Formats: sequence, structure tokens, C-alpha cells
Amino acid sequence: MKVLHVYRTCYPETRGGVEQVIRYITQGCQEYGVQSKVLSVSHNDSYSVEVQGTEVILCKADMEIASNSFSFQLFSEFKRLAQWADIIHFHYPWPTGDLLFLFNKDKPSIVTYHSDIIKQKWLKKVYKPLETFFLNNVDAIVATSPQYQKQSPNLLKYCKKTHVIPLAVDPKDYISPDTNWSNDDQYSFLENDYFLFVGVLRYYKGLGYLLDASKKTDATIVIAGDGPLYDELQQRITKENIQNVILTGYISDSEKLKLIANCKAFVFPSHIRSEAFGVSLIEAQMLKKAIISCDISTGTSYVNIHGETGLVVPPGKADSLTNAIEELNRDSQKRSKFGQNGYQRHCHYSR
Repeated sequence: MKVLHVYRTCYPETRGGVEQVIRYITQGCQEYGVQSKVLSVSHNDSYSVEVQGTEVILCKADMEIASNSFSFQLFSEFKRLAQWADIIHFHYPWPTGDLLFLFNKDKPSIVTYHSDIIKQKWLKKVYKPLETFFLNNVDAIVATSPQYQKQSPNLLKYCKKTHVIPLAVDPKDYISPDTNWSNDDQYSFLENDYFLFVGVLRYYKGLGYLLDASKKTDATIVIAGDGPLYDELQQRITKENIQNVILTGYISDSEKLKLIANCKAFVFPSHIRSEAFGVSLIEAQMLKKAIISCDISTGTSYVNIHGETGLVVPPGKADSLTNAIEELNRDSQKRSKFGQNGYQRHCHYSR
């Protein structure tokens, strides 16, 4: 079987959660004889690259409106690759992908529904007819958690063809003997006395509230990753003299593993529904870490269960984040219990 994945970004050009998900799907399907290709957009030049047995084809972007990348080259590449594929697997939201669907003549189609469109409300109104046609005509829709299936207005409309398949990671990527700090590691001075956020620094990650929370605790907080909010966060840290927060910027995969493996607990303050799942939550569970997250009626509360695998607090509340950090900071037994429970939960549901 041959499957073409279509999305606006991809690994290794960008390393967000959806990009990791697509990589794990293509990688995991290989053992079942599925050959995959990924069609995406590059903000550099057009090129193709092989990633762990999957060909990734990138078309140079000609324009971008409200995070929606567009390339004229996409259309010719899509027509060519659609002839090769047995199934087209779209990843939503990406309005350009919906437009490409118009050129899909006869191949079965699947869409993994990663998130509602939350922020770009004006674009949503213009885009609505195309979105409706797209979701009406794809053959199957995949929701990434029961919570999102029940809360998304779009998914409720298409419940008869929507299937819940939670996201997962490859456990082999997290079984590494090289998670202890060495003298050469730039963050080894942290030892294991810090709370950690890892992810792309975007508006919906709730990191402003995490900075507010940090000013009410003595615990060290590491914010690892890069993204659109990096400069804004750095300016706040400097201006407000927040001395217990470390903003790392870009980190490698090996640095990410070490930071997660050695933290006290994982903090995920995403506060609005644009955060549909949170793959880094699974990564934390694979390394047996307790989690602090917010209840936003999405997959974050499917992964992290309050009182079992971590603490779930109200969104957008700095005091609630502070209280959760303080609770886990002083209770190592609770951190250990939550971490072990999270690991067992992921192992059970990823079989």
C-alpha cells in the first residue's frame, strides 16, 4: 500500500508536534508493508529528502496568510504523487490542503483532525465553504482523543465517519542509556532540580501564565524550545528580573531527552483549544515524569489524568500553576507515583 501525507510543515524542516506525529505514523506503518511519502511546504528552496525510509517532498512557499502557507508548485506535485498513492492522508487544519483535495479525482482519502481553527476567525469565515466541502467528501476522519471528538463542533457534525485514534510515539526512541548529564552538557548545572516545559513557543502554550507563576515559587523552571514567542518571553524575563526561569532556545533531540529525563516534573500550561493533544506529554510519560497540565477539554486531559498521572489545573490561572508546582516540588513520592502511572498508562494504550 502507498500513502501520501499532506500537511503544511514536516520533519525535519520543523519539529513541532504534528510533524512528529506524521513521522511516527510513516515510520510505524513500514513494518506493515506501507510505503509513505510526505508533501509539504518549505520556506527555503524546493527539495526532497529521505527521513527514516520515507521520502519528504517540499515545495518552496510563494506566500503565507495567517499561518497558511501556499505554493503554486504544490499542485503539480500533488497531481503527480496522487497518481502514485493508493490513499491520500490529509492533516487538518491547512486550508491549502483542502484546496489540493479538489484535485483528488478518485483516491480514497483520510484526514487526521489535529485541531479546530481557533485564532484566525476572519479567515475561518472566508474558508468555511471549502472546509465544508473537504470534510463532507473525505472518506474518513480521525480524531486524536475522545475529548476532542466530543467538544469540536466540526467533529460532532461528522461523528458517523469519525474514528478516535490517540497519538503515540515510538518507545524505542526513549530507551536510551545516554540520558545522564555529562560534564560537556551545557545544562548539567541544573542536575535534577527543575520543572520543564518543552515545545514550540506559540501563543496557545500559556507560557505567559507560566512566567507569572514562576514569580511566586522558588522552583527553577526551564522553558526549552524556540518559536514565535521567544523574543517576547526573553524580554519579559529580563524586564521583570525573573531569575528562576531559564529560556534555552532551540534544543537538539538528545538535549530534549536529557532535559526530560532529569527534570522533577513536566509543566504544560497550554490554555486554549488550539492545543489539541500535546505530543510532548507522551514523551514525558515515556520517561516516567509527573505532569502538570490545564483542563481545556482536549487530548491533554486524555493523556494526563488528574490525581493519577499528574495534576490538571484550570487554564490561564497563574496561581493554580504555582500551587501545582509547589505541591510536586515538596513531594517526591507523589512525583514518582505519577510518573510511573503515566508510563504504565502509555504502554497500555500504545499496544
